[in-house]
Amino acid sequence: MNRSALPQTGKYIDPLVDFAFKKIFGSEPNRDLLIAFLNAVFRGRKQIVDLVFNKNEHPGI
Repeated sequence: MNRSALPQTGKYIDPLVDFAFKKIFGSEPNRDLLIAFLNAVFRGRKQIVDLVFNKNEHPGI
């Protein structure tokens, strides 16, 4: 197989992938990062000041 035909892997994780998004934003140590992200998404219409992480992952069938 030609090396140029192989997909290029990057150094960084793609936050648009579900696993990566959960890894970046879905843990207690990154709480402030998630709050800042949500506040940026809401653009001042809502203000997130605190949040709670629940263990309710439902894997697809």
